[in-house]
Amino acid sequence: MGFFEVRNARIHSDFQWKQQELKYPMVYIDPSGHGNFSTIQSAIDSVPQNNQNWICFIIKAGQYREQVKIPIEKPYLYIKGEENGKTIVSWDAHDSIATDATFTIEADNTVVESITFINSFNYPPKSNNNPRVVAVAARIAGDKSVLYKCHFLGLQDTLWDVKGRHYFKLCTIEGAVDFIFGNGQSIYESCTISVSAGALDGLIGYITAQGRSSPIDRSGFVFKNCNVIGSGQTFLGRPWRDYARVVFFDCSMSNVIIPQGWDAGRYVGKE
Repeated sequence: MGFFEVRNARIHSDFQWKQQELKYPMVYIDPSGHGNFSTIQSAIDSVPQNNQNWICFIIKAGQYREQVKIPIEKPYLYIKGEENGKTIVSWDAHDSIATDATFTIEADNTVVESITFINSFNYPPKSNNNPRVVAVAARIAGDKSVLYKCHFLGLQDTLWDVKGRHYFKLCTIEGAVDFIFGNGQSIYESCTISVSAGALDGLIGYITAQGRSSPIDRSGFVFKNCNVIGSGQTFLGRPWRDYARVVFFDCSMSNVIIPQGWDAGRYVGKE
């Protein structure tokens, strides 16, 4: 490859390639200077444009105070935190969903494992005095993205599932208002949906705000075998656009969900 050290390694993962010996570039990110790069973004920046070969990034456990973006011309990246829950990326940009995400995927064919993404402007809500505003922790816009054992933490608009086919497995998503939103065609399997509506001073929260705008649009969110927990009271969702589509299948729901379930708003009668 030429642009960083290539090493052969056996990658242990719960994905289908678990038992295979894979040979592709391994890039180590360590802020102490013992890796190939000290920041995640500098490692991504080193990938050639229009990359067509899988590259694995191993990120040492720790706190990474940076805004990270995988641009559209850099697909086939597998980004893995060293320890689940101990590899944390945080940033505090806010007010614009287009630019404020702590982590952005625009490229296709991306796998992310065992990383926590936080928008710290409103998080954690119990010890935060900033006004509640749009503050995105992750923006997922590439097609065929897999997010495994990741955490997405915020208060309002935590996870923007923009567009494309996405698979979230064993992830935790936390927030209070529209905190899973967008027009993705996505499955959330065995995820924890953590509601922090208790921070809304008596207001009712919303888990989802799906953005399907046409009856022939194939997008929608499916929550399968998920666990909905938290504090305060919340709706399962409200429509962002006319034909919003969300399914909760075989999920466990605590009494944080109000009996009405959904708020159709001005979109009553749409299907």
